[in-house]
Amino acid sequence: MTGAATLSPIERLLAIMRQLRDPDGGCEWDLAQSFGTIAAYTIEEAYEVSDAITGGDPAAICDELGDLLLQVVFHSQIAADEGLFGFDDVANAISDKMERRHPHIFGDGKTDDVRQQWEQIKAAERAVDGPTSALAGVASSLPALLRAQKLQGRAARVGFDWPDTDAPRAKIDEELAEVAQATTDAERHEEVGDLLFAVVNYARKLGIDAESALRDANLKFARRFVAMEDRAGGSLAGLSLDDQEKHWVAVKAAERS
Repeated sequence: MTGAATLSPIERLLAIMRQLRDPDGGCEWDLAQSFGTIAAYTIEEAYEVSDAITGGDPAAICDELGDLLLQVVFHSQIAADEGLFGFDDVANAISDKMERRHPHIFGDGKTDDVRQQWEQIKAAERAVDGPTSALAGVASSLPALLRAQKLQGRAARVGFDWPDTDAPRAKIDEELAEVAQATTDAERHEEVGDLLFAVVNYARKLGIDAESALRDANLKFARRFVAMEDRAGGSLAGLSLDDQEKHWVAVKAAERS
């Protein structure tokens, strides 16, 4: 790549992607991709950034952020190839948005409630396209727990919310009873969904991020399960449930100590 040494890091990455997507000598796989085919990779890379942050390794975080940035560049090049927009348009659009949403920093919109100002600006942006639902803009592709929490939060902004935590807690009991009363797989599917939605709502009222809480619970279970396997000589297969439970109790006790 001629002159690559004089390019800035982002210019170098953009040039690499252009070459990969060049119909004359580019990469067959990269040329075959579209917004739709790489969308799943984009989501996956975002989760890998989150995992790296949880791991606390700066080198891993740097590496995964690079992978995520590549996704932005990839989408931008696909758009450029189709004459829709380019990377500069993406960068300018987010720069404009950030300046617009921070008038207390980049303008004269001084305020004592930055969050409220942020929400008002976002609402005004949505209103430009005409009347929309209070739920507009909550992406359907979000993880289910996260989307549930965002939908509930949006509804709460217009007053559709419980005044305290008592009613959401009671709703969990109600939904759990309905799961028990369901008689078909379809009914159980629906009622379990309602139960999970109620649990997310209760978590939200307690100020708990349900997605984060469940992610931490997953990590805790995986850590304890691996420790159980280690105690059992590498595998739990063949052990009775009572013996497995003894290992589980021992692992929990070891963590507490």
